[in-house]
Amino acid sequence: MAKLHEQLREIAEMDKAGLRNRWASLTGRPVPKVSTAMLRLAVGYELQAKALGGLSRKGRQRLDGAGEKKAVTQDIRPGMRLAREHGGVMHVVTIGDGGEILWNDREWRSLSEVARAITGTRWSGPAFFGLRKAA
Repeated sequence: MAKLHEQLREIAEMDKAGLRNRWASLTGRPVPKVSTAMLRLAVGYELQAKALGGLSRKGRQRLDGAGEKKAVTQDIRPGMRLAREHGGVMHVVTIGDGGEILWNDREWRSLSEVARAITGTRWSGPAFFGLRKAA
């Protein structure tokens, strides 16, 4: 542990060339094109990971997926009624027994088609009717 503290103190004083060399020797990977301050943090992390163990597999998976924006879409089921107010008018879509989408006394191919007819713009039908939520 004392050796780790000593190494961390050393990188605090290193110039960019020294940090680049340390990164290459620690990781064997190309040096990232980042600022000196960021490279110092990265080298510090690598030193600590080597001495104390890196992230758990679950932790790495969570970080890998952190930048992804995932949405969960609720399935439509027969008998559902979806209501949405738009332009001061309440629009109600009914899902028929066979999964058909009914709105304004007409059958539609998709919720997105209905949303487009209501708004005049391209919308995701599930998002428009509140079936798509951020995970």
